[in-house]
Amino acid sequence: MFVKSVCLGLVVLLSVSFAQLESLRIMAPASPGGGWDQTSRSLQAVMQSEGIATNVEVFNVPGAGGTVGLAQLVASESGKEDALMTMGLVMVGAILTNASPVTLEQVTPIARLTGEYEVIAVPASSPYQTLEDLLNALREDAGAVSWAGGSAGGVDHITVGLVAQAAGVDPKTINYIPFSGGGEALAAMLGAQVSAGVTSYSEWSEQIASGDLRALAISSPERLEGIDIPTLIEQGINLEIANWRGIVAAPGISDEAKAALISAVDSAVNSQAWQDVLATNNWTNLYLSGDDFVTYLAEEQVRVTETLKSIGLVE
Repeated sequence: MFVKSVCLGLVVLLSVSFAQLESLRIMAPASPGGGWDQTSRSLQAVMQSEGIATNVEVFNVPGAGGTVGLAQLVASESGKEDALMTMGLVMVGAILTNASPVTLEQVTPIARLTGEYEVIAVPASSPYQTLEDLLNALREDAGAVSWAGGSAGGVDHITVGLVAQAAGVDPKTINYIPFSGGGEALAAMLGAQVSAGVTSYSEWSEQIASGDLRALAISSPERLEGIDIPTLIEQGINLEIANWRGIVAAPGISDEAKAALISAVDSAVNSQAWQDVLATNNWTNLYLSGDDFVTYLAEEQVRVTETLKSIGLVE
């Protein structure tokens, strides 16, 4: 099982004692409107409301599944104890598919934050009323069915590939159109410029509720409370996949600085304000920090590599 998101970056100015953040810049390495951007702005609000940081700014550095932001973190912030970047499963895959010269081995893992399940949806005007309708069209002519999603090699791309594989379609034949931000993918869906789309549920939840988009399936192991969408599993596709989002720091920082950054994130995640964010966005709490996150991240990179190879996204 893959537990997904987001990639965001944080640049933090700490006091000498690291007791409090004086100012914070949060870099979301994608266009506005996507999961990384949402997570970034949610963390901004919690940090400020809880007094963890006095001033918090959010900015976006889109491109190549977050690897542009990753490269900026490593090249410009190396050794600085005030630099963080929020990242996730999308970035793990994008590093491979983009043959990025900068990797996660070059940064300092801090924590995994949240997880979110994938939703498969179509425009309201689509002729596909059910998942089976969509899969039948895919089986008939895979290239004629266009899919909107996040960056190449990210969890959206992986999900489409695995769904195609489970439906008996060669994943290498899918017509996947990557977008650098959730807002761009949503525009393509609302304009019926694509046949279908895949993303984290929260990104399109409002449009699904309004009827502008029709949800055909969700990738959770069972139906989620308050979300009336059938799972892939109950529709004969034996697939469970989720998107996780986490935070890493710049390379070359001291153990003391790493501990201080973990403590600051701990404070945010343990607040009631953060619990409210999770509930509002239907995000699952997957908090895992320090050495446990280091171990998890290493294992996840192995699993993503194996999956991308199996569906033909990397050699």
